[in-house]
Amino acid sequence: MSGTMAQPQEMPDLKLGLERCSTCPIRNRAVCSYSSPAELTELESAKFYRDFQVGQEIVAEGERTTSVGSVVSGVVALYKMLEDGRRQMVGLLFASDFIGRPMRVLAPFDAIAVTPVRMCLFHRSNFEGLLKESRALERRLLEMTLDELDASRAWMLLLGRKTAREKLASFILMLARRTADLDGNDLAPGLKVTNPLSRETIGDFLGLTIETVSRQFTNLKNDGVFSLPSRHDIVLEDIPALLSLAGEENIDLPGCVRA
Repeated sequence: MSGTMAQPQEMPDLKLGLERCSTCPIRNRAVCSYSSPAELTELESAKFYRDFQVGQEIVAEGERTTSVGSVVSGVVALYKMLEDGRRQMVGLLFASDFIGRPMRVLAPFDAIAVTPVRMCLFHRSNFEGLLKESRALERRLLEMTLDELDASRAWMLLLGRKTAREKLASFILMLARRTADLDGNDLAPGLKVTNPLSRETIGDFLGLTIETVSRQFTNLKNDGVFSLPSRHDIVLEDIPALLSLAGEENIDLPGCVRA
C-alpha cells in the first residue's frame, strides 16, 4: 500500500467480529485459504484492518508500498496513467482479491475504492517473511496470480472483440460467479447478484458510454436474461443465454436446463 494513503485508520481487532481468520467472510477464497491453523495464528498476529471511502486512494502508481493484503468487502478499481495524463481502468478487484506485490517495492497501478472498502493488511516485509515459511501461502498466491493473468487475457478479448451486449453479459457473469463462489452456491437460475457499481463505472470498465450500458441493461432484461428488482440487484433468469452471450455456451452448470 502507498505510504501516502488518505488518512485510513487501523481498525481494532474486535471490530465487526473479523478478529478470527477462521470466521472471516473471505476465508475460503483469500490468500490464506490453504493455511493451517498454526499458520492462521501467525497471520492473525500480523494483520490489521483499514477502511477506505468511495474515491479514496488505496495505493498510487509508482509509489513505494508498505503493505499488502486482501479486500474483505467492497470493490477496488485499478488504473494505469497514460502518457497524455489520462487514466485507463485496467481491472476490478472484489472481496478476497489480493492487492500488492510481495518482493516488489513500487506499485504498478493506482488502486481506488469505488465502493466503501475494508482491507485486511500486512506490512509487506512481514508478509514476505511469512510467504517464505509457508508453502500453503505461496501456493495460494501463485494460484491467485495465475487466475488474475487469465482474467486479464479475458478482459483483453472483451475490450477488443465483443459487442456492447456481449460485454455487459460477460460482466454480469463475472459478478455472478464471484457471488456464487463466495456464498458457496451454484450458478443457477434465481441467483441474486448485487452490482455495487454505477453505470458510469461499468462503462469505464467495459469501454462503453453510460447510455450504452443503460440501454443494454434494459435490452437484456426485456429479453429475459435477468430481472432487475432494484437498481443494484440482478436476478439471473436464463443462464444458458447469459453464457452464450459471454461466449461460454458449452459449459454445463447445475440447475440449468438447455433447450
